[in-house]
Amino acid sequence: MTQTQIWILVAIIVVLAVVLGIVIATARSVKKSRRRAEQARQTNEQIAAARRKAAQSTAAHTGAQSRAQATAEQVTVGQAPADKTGTMETTPTTEAVSSAGPAVAKPESGASRGVRLRARLASSQSRFGKALFGILTRDHLSESDWEDLEDTLLLADVGADASERLVDALKKDARISGERDPKAVRQALRTRLLELVDAGHEDRSLVALRPGAQKKKPQVIIMVGVNGSGKTTTVGKLGRLLVAEGKSVLFAAADTFRAAAADQLATWANTSGIGLVRADHDGADPASVAYDAAQKAVADGTDVLLIDTAGRLQNKKNLMDELGKIRRVVEKVTPVDEVLLVLDATVGRNGTEQARVFAQAIGVTGVVLTKLDGSAKGGVVISVQDELGVPVKLVGLGEGPDDLAVFDPASFVDGLVGQDRAQ
Repeated sequence: MTQTQIWILVAIIVVLAVVLGIVIATARSVKKSRRRAEQARQTNEQIAAARRKAAQSTAAHTGAQSRAQATAEQVTVGQAPADKTGTMETTPTTEAVSSAGPAVAKPESGASRGVRLRARLASSQSRFGKALFGILTRDHLSESDWEDLEDTLLLADVGADASERLVDALKKDARISGERDPKAVRQALRTRLLELVDAGHEDRSLVALRPGAQKKKPQVIIMVGVNGSGKTTTVGKLGRLLVAEGKSVLFAAADTFRAAAADQLATWANTSGIGLVRADHDGADPASVAYDAAQKAVADGTDVLLIDTAGRLQNKKNLMDELGKIRRVVEKVTPVDEVLLVLDATVGRNGTEQARVFAQAIGVTGVVLTKLDGSAKGGVVISVQDELGVPVKLVGLGEGPDDLAVFDPASFVDGLVGQDRAQ
């Protein structure tokens, strides 16, 4: 074989290698695209199911909650001032008196519910951790194994940027690359996940529960989120959590466009010993209700005012204008201390899209993730924090009145990797 033939053969081999590389890269890209498309399809199905469930829940509660409305004592509250966006109409409101409703149920303490919810979280989220652990304990991790790991993270809604950072960090970790000891691998995975979950969010406490919060009354918390996310239920549960911490609480039912919202909040108020300010008819001006509640909370020296708001994202511009108006009007009476965004964890990445809309409209200081159980994709905790730059402060893991607790990153990660905190 002549030298020319040898060079031709070498050139052919190089070209074939390049073509093969392009084919492999294309195949991997197609594989990822298909998985992401499947993820989007599953997410859309989950959103549709959540909306159906919310509609069924609203219908089921209507009868019981209308009876709670009938027990409310009527009180007329004063006229709100004109907002910059227009003149606000006077809205007669009613305050639900807890003694008129069912017997008040004593809320579970924060420490007790934290222990109970931590155990539930550990049992419900371990599937995600097991998938990661199963890949990382393979012998001689190949590039294909690392791609499987990244795909697993993406399917769990961790987010593309965060998934890439986690994979890069794990590749550089000697406990992953040089160890086959399962304990060492698990500890490395725990460390890297905790870095992602807890990055830059040292203080996750509610402003109303921080030392010195009692110096400013009321602490005002505005709750925002789309219909079906569990927002009004979360307002009720958060009220109970604050009562358990010794705080006096007042609800403002400023979601005046959903017929069952005020009735639902009245039920929570009556069973938890919490006051309520609401409009006397559907469709009333929500900012007026919030203003009246702020005045009453200041006059009574209430510790915390919780304001429930509408969540009609299909009317996005009107909704966002309304939320901005509520905040401006309340701040004519007292500053707003916290805006909590309630997200349904089961909708996955769509939750981060919702979060951006609300963050732009009213400013969000923290996130409450509801339905963070076996049907949720735990990675949404990471992606929401990563994209919004605000911490997840509270999580809900069940339907019980006290199934809401302060989010603990270490417990969450231990639940993911199936590790006891004592280890």
